[in-house]
Amino acid sequence: MTLPATLPATFPLAERVGKIKPSPTLTLDAEVKSMKAGGKKIVNLGIGEPDFETPDHIKEAAIKAVRDGFTKYTPSEGILELREAWAAKFREDNSLDYSPDRMVVTNGGKHALYNAAQVLFGPGDEVIIPSPYWVTYPDQIRLSGATPVFVETLPEDNFVLKPERLLAAITDRTKGIIINSPSNPAGALHSREDLLALAPVLEEKRLWIISDDIYETLVYDEGVFCNVPMAVPDLMDRTVICHGVSKTYSMTGWRIGVMAAPREVARAAAKLQSQMTSNPCSIAQKAALAALTGPREPMRKMFEVFSRRRRLVLDLLRDIPGFETPVPKGAFYVFPDVSKILGDVRDGKIAGNSDDLSSLLLKECEVATVPGSGFGRDEAIRFSYAASEEEIKEGLGRISRFLTGSR
Repeated sequence: MTLPATLPATFPLAERVGKIKPSPTLTLDAEVKSMKAGGKKIVNLGIGEPDFETPDHIKEAAIKAVRDGFTKYTPSEGILELREAWAAKFREDNSLDYSPDRMVVTNGGKHALYNAAQVLFGPGDEVIIPSPYWVTYPDQIRLSGATPVFVETLPEDNFVLKPERLLAAITDRTKGIIINSPSNPAGALHSREDLLALAPVLEEKRLWIISDDIYETLVYDEGVFCNVPMAVPDLMDRTVICHGVSKTYSMTGWRIGVMAAPREVARAAAKLQSQMTSNPCSIAQKAALAALTGPREPMRKMFEVFSRRRRLVLDLLRDIPGFETPVPKGAFYVFPDVSKILGDVRDGKIAGNSDDLSSLLLKECEVATVPGSGFGRDEAIRFSYAASEEEIKEGLGRISRFLTGSR
C-alpha cells in the first residue's frame, strides 16, 4: 500500500504547528552540512556552537557511566547529585540559594525555556521579548498559547532594554518577560545598574522573569555578569533561571540544561517533564556532573580563545564597507548593521533584505551567516566567532573582496 505524500484536507494538523517556523539557525546548519557534503568549501560563521572538543574529564565520566551500567531511568527532574551540583554553582558563582527541589534538569537549555513557558503562560497572556532576540523565544511563547510582544532595543544603547520602553509595552495582559544577558544575537550585557533600573517596573507590574543565562561565563573586557535576582534579591520568587552546559563546556550535543525557580514552578515543570521526556539522558547527566564539579582550566582556555577571536572579528569587520558593528560585551556573536548595503547590486544581484544578503553571501562567497530577520532586526546579520581564526580570516576576507569587487 502506497501512502499519500501529504495528508488530505480531512486530516489537518494541529493548529499550533502552523503558528511556528523551523529554527533558522538549525535549518542553516543543515544546509551548510549538505553543501559541504556536496564538495563546497563553506566557511560556517553562522552556527552558535563552540568548535572545541568536550573536555576529556567530561567524556571519561560519560564512559564510566556506561561501564557502570548507569543506563536506566532517573527521576524526571534529574539525579539529586547533579541538582546539588547546580545548587553549589549558584551559591558560589551567583550568591543565590537554591535547594535541589527548586531545580529541574532538562534536555538542554532550550527545553528549560520551553518548560518555563508552558507552566507560566497560557492563552490571553502577553510575554515581552526584547528585540533583537534569540530565534526560539517567540515560537516557544506561541506554543504556550500566549502572545509575544517585541520591545525594540537600540545599538546606541548597546541593545540594553530601557525601563521606559518596557513600561510602554506593558498592558493588563502582560504576564512575563524574557531577559537574555549576555544575549544572542547581539552579545548585549545588562549590568547590575541596568537591571536595577528595570526593577521598579518588574516589581510594580508583578511580571514573571525568565532569565536565560546560558552565556554567563562569556563576558569580556570589564563586564561583570549579573542577572535579576543577583541585582534584586526580592525578585528571586518571580524569576526562573534557565541555564545549561552547552556553551560553557562545549557540550551542545549532550543536551543537558537546568531551570532554577520558585518551588511550585519547579514542581510543575517536573510534572510536565515526566509526561514529555521521562527524564534527561542518564549518561549525559553524569557528564554534566563532571563538568560542574571538575577542573575549570579547560573552560578558561576556551574563554581566552573566544576573547582573541572577538578582537579579530571586530578588527576585520571594521574594514568591510557598509558594516557598522556594535561591540558585543558577551557570548560569541557580532551583529553588524548592514542597512547601508541593502539594495546595492553586486555582480547584478540585489540584496534587498537580510535574508537576501545572507543567501547571497552563502552562494557567492560560500560563507554562512544568519539573517537578522529571524532575530527581529532585518537590517543586521549575525556572525558567530565559534570558528577558528583561520576560518574567520578566510570567511570575512571572502566577504570583503566580494563587496568591494576586488575578487
